[in-house]
Amino acid sequence: MSLERPDPALDDDAVLLVGHGSRREESNEQVRTLAAKLESRLSVPVDAAYIELAEPSIDDAIESMAPTCRTMTVVPLSLFAASHVKNDVPLAVQRARATHDDTEFRFGSHLGIHPSVVDLLDERARAVESDLGVDRDDDDVAVVLCARGSSDPDSNGDVHKLARLLYEGREFTRVESAFIGVTTPRLEETLHTVAKDRPDAVVVLPYMLGDGVLTGRIVDTAETFDEEYPYVDAGASGPLGADDRVVETLADRYREARSGSVEMSCDTCKYKVELAGYEDDEGGARAMLRSLVHQAEHADRSDVDDDPHVHDAPEKHVAVCTNQTCAASGAATVLEQLRQGVRDADDCDVHVSRSSCLGQCGDGPIVAVYPDSVWYGGVTPEDTDRIVSSHLERDRIVSNLVHQSL
Repeated sequence: MSLERPDPALDDDAVLLVGHGSRREESNEQVRTLAAKLESRLSVPVDAAYIELAEPSIDDAIESMAPTCRTMTVVPLSLFAASHVKNDVPLAVQRARATHDDTEFRFGSHLGIHPSVVDLLDERARAVESDLGVDRDDDDVAVVLCARGSSDPDSNGDVHKLARLLYEGREFTRVESAFIGVTTPRLEETLHTVAKDRPDAVVVLPYMLGDGVLTGRIVDTAETFDEEYPYVDAGASGPLGADDRVVETLADRYREARSGSVEMSCDTCKYKVELAGYEDDEGGARAMLRSLVHQAEHADRSDVDDDPHVHDAPEKHVAVCTNQTCAASGAATVLEQLRQGVRDADDCDVHVSRSSCLGQCGDGPIVAVYPDSVWYGGVTPEDTDRIVSSHLERDRIVSNLVHQSL
């Protein structure tokens, strides 16, 4: 009896590194650079894809790579596990498993907390100390680790843990965690609090992958603080970038996925357990199941009367961000006004739903209209009538409210 041999033209394994995606090509190029470095480290093919704002999308990249390999490992290039890692990327992997029977798909963990990342942050801190002319062994040096901030408490909690690990075993006076947006404590507040102890120097570490807008805000805030407090020397480092220690962390995440030892902190995940203040948030396995079922229900049917729950997709879907900063700006009222406006409209096939953070904090309430891919910013309850009567009923975009179009 002869056994059929696998196609020798196929790679045993391939890796898809998934970045967030940006309108800044420099940020997208960083993902490709890390993919190239990871390919050299692992000696397996590694391609890059993006969740949004850049090409190729995850689905397109998988469609291109799947026929060339027996096993594909998808690794998210994300610092922490928030909604993209818990919802968007797993859903793409699930779709791929349903359509590519001949390829095995594995899903790796985010970068998260890793000894190599702690060592990299320590090195970044030493570089700032050198620039400021201080030494933690002889001077009082405080560190503020500043991350983006998330609507996911599990993600924010990891920032505090990382700050503690950076403090342990090192001669810093203190290491504090802060955020540039979405949640508290904010960077400015933390810097002012640290200054009360009058350290010799404050080192600000942006916990960012790339040198983007948020990294720039962190550096600018550190410079302003340095000017306002002449008795404290302060400086900020650069982002993590495409350092080899980031590559090593990604390589470990790949190995974990290949060995089936991926770990996620499900005991404190708002999508898996009920946490105070987050009871209405849905994601993870629940969101994936709901999304897949909803896609099937929205498939066009010739006669929906046979199954009253099966229905055609609405012409438009409107998502209103009701996360912390948008909620504080009146998002809940905007949501209800839009729903009422749609109900009162004569001919308006639209579904309006609440959304978690859309990543545009400070510019809300944000209202996203799909499939038109138009986002409105700073929407007030008074603006909702125009959005309904102009855009949703007559397909005329309300130009002065447009925040961006995708």
